[in-house]
Amino acid sequence: MNAAELGDVLLRVLPVLLFFLAITVVAEIADAAGVFDVAGHWATRAGRHRTPVLWLLFVLVAVACTVVLSLDTTAVLLTPVGLAIAAQLEISPVPFALTTLWLANTASLLLPVSNLTNLLALHHFELLGVGHAGYVRIAVLPAVAAVVGTVLVLYVLHRRELAGRYLPDAPPNPHDQVLLRVSAAVCVAVGPLFAVGLPPAWVSGVAAAVLVGTAWTRDRGLVRRVAVPWKMALAVAALFVVIDAALQLGLKPALASLAGDGTSTAALARVAGSGALAANAVNNLPAYIALEAVTADAPQRLMALLIGVNVAPLVTPWASLATLLWAQRCRTRGIRIPVRSLAVQGLLCAVVAGGLALGALVLRA
Repeated sequence: MNAAELGDVLLRVLPVLLFFLAITVVAEIADAAGVFDVAGHWATRAGRHRTPVLWLLFVLVAVACTVVLSLDTTAVLLTPVGLAIAAQLEISPVPFALTTLWLANTASLLLPVSNLTNLLALHHFELLGVGHAGYVRIAVLPAVAAVVGTVLVLYVLHRRELAGRYLPDAPPNPHDQVLLRVSAAVCVAVGPLFAVGLPPAWVSGVAAAVLVGTAWTRDRGLVRRVAVPWKMALAVAALFVVIDAALQLGLKPALASLAGDGTSTAALARVAGSGALAANAVNNLPAYIALEAVTADAPQRLMALLIGVNVAPLVTPWASLATLLWAQRCRTRGIRIPVRSLAVQGLLCAVVAGGLALGALVLRA
């Protein structure tokens, strides 16, 4: 790889990494301000002591968080909220833990900002003449189908734990009302701005600047505690370079053989299946980066790949960064789900949610 090619790769990945860093700052400050805590306790009050209603409201919060603030935000910040609510209300934490894990992945199709893979794919959608609006039009039916499939599997597997009522309302923690309101307003505002197609790096950058400025005037210690994932961003950039070099050295023909060609139902299923297998075998981000080179010839093929790498990495503990972050949060709270059980249930959810999403893609086509 010469200097010009390296520069092209870095120019493509730079806006993605800027968005990733900025949205992490937004999520961290919003969490410290109490946005997720208040959302969780709103659900307990609105649930009116009925566990199924509370769970469905928590599902809505998880989907909204994933769509607007990305899957990693849901895994990192919403997982402890769900587990804390379950503990305070003395109901099973398992459905709430799996809700955050699965929806962090399966709800990450709708907007380009919902997943780093989507942001990377947006470049190819634009080259294909589809653009941001076209991406959303193609993604909306598969995105809805994936969420519906996930909720159905969750309820069927855990309907006994979700039955009945809870007695107390979990008490909300006290928060700085100014910082809370500004943070909530920013979180609500960025969703429509992302949806209409404004550059994600700019939107998230301005949002982060607003929240950092507000937090600095209210609590400078909070700003100093914000953990910006610089090392992770550098690792993603390095991963891009390594995989691009591997493609140039002969990996591309093997991947082309794996993913096949065409946009028939069978061809799209092959692309999605290849993405799902690669994501669970390695990780969804390198799986996407490697396979996009042989699936970016048609919007339907690229969306099928996103279904595979976004919806289906639910089987192995390393299939997505969100899964790793979720597991760490669960361990912190003393919640352990056996790996075998997690894999079996995750496989079922991946098949149902991924299958429905693929069916919706084919139906739209």
